[in-house]
Amino acid sequence: MQIRYDCSKCPAYCCTYDEINIDQRDLKRLAKHFGISVEAAEARYTKIRGGAIVLRHRKDETFGTACTFLDPKTRRCTVYDARPGVCRAYPDHPTCGYYEFLRWERRHQADDTFIPRA
Repeated sequence: MQIRYDCSKCPAYCCTYDEINIDQRDLKRLAKHFGISVEAAEARYTKIRGGAIVLRHRKDETFGTACTFLDPKTRRCTVYDARPGVCRAYPDHPTCGYYEFLRWERRHQADDTFIPRA
């Protein structure tokens, strides 16, 4: 599959999903990454939403809130090697809708730094 997007040019739209679901395997990976217990990782980095375990958010100047692991300056994941499975699998296509939308907006705004917001 030839990838036709560049995450380094995106402000991390996917990291702003309200529900970034994780499972026990993801919790174990995060716990190992931080050198803490699975229980501590769950308490520190997750919450229950709609019956599912999801990653906590923190304030974000660009989108209001974003994943707690998103670096607000670089717009990159701070736990990339330990990121959850849903993040590893995204996007599961050669294109990314967010990236295509961003490219279109930047081209039409004639501004390579423009970030469309809701």
